Amino acid sequence: MNPDFFVHESAYVDEGVIIGYGTRIWHFSHILSGSNIGADCRIGQNVMIGPDVSIGNGCKIQNNVSIYKGVTLEDYVFCGPSMVFTNIYNPRAKISKMNQLQPTLVKHGATLGANCTIVCGTTIGRFAFIGAGAVIIHNVHSHAIVVGNPATQIGWACQCGEKLSAKFLCQACGKQYKKSTAGISECI
Repeated sequence: MNPDFFVHESAYVDEGVIIGYGTRIWHFSHILSGSNIGADCRIGQNVMIGPDVSIGNGCKIQNNVSIYKGVTLEDYVFCGPSMVFTNIYNPRAKISKMNQLQPTLVKHGATLGANCTIVCGTTIGRFAFIGAGAVIIHNVHSHAIVVGNPATQIGWACQCGEKLSAKFLCQACGKQYKKSTAGISECI
């Protein structure tokens, strides 16, 4: 037992894994070697991470998520139940294609809804909001709200997760944003 983090007795953590302070890993999860999990993360039931995956601080990974080699989660990313990452664009069972691995980056504060699919080689911007069941085949702008298959943008999200008005104002917390080339950014 390590007093700095919690691993349920049914979970398995390989050698060579780094786990940050306060992180909790729940039932039947498997963390593969070379993975690095930040502080204060919540890893749900039946989650597979790695090998060599990087997960930032404060991430919440709900039940039944597999995070494959090539995926990087920055701080405070939310992965909804049963959402899916890929790491090879056109896999075959008979042909090893790990040399064709395409990296995926999920930036700070993004939300990935339940049962969404993130196709490899994409970047999800800061505080983006991916709707449940969406299929991501292209990069997603910071603060964008996307839904559908293939996913299309339907609006902009505040850092607090609420949809912004047409004037980029959050009715819930009062933050004001402005449009930029990478999405939107908060006015200071």
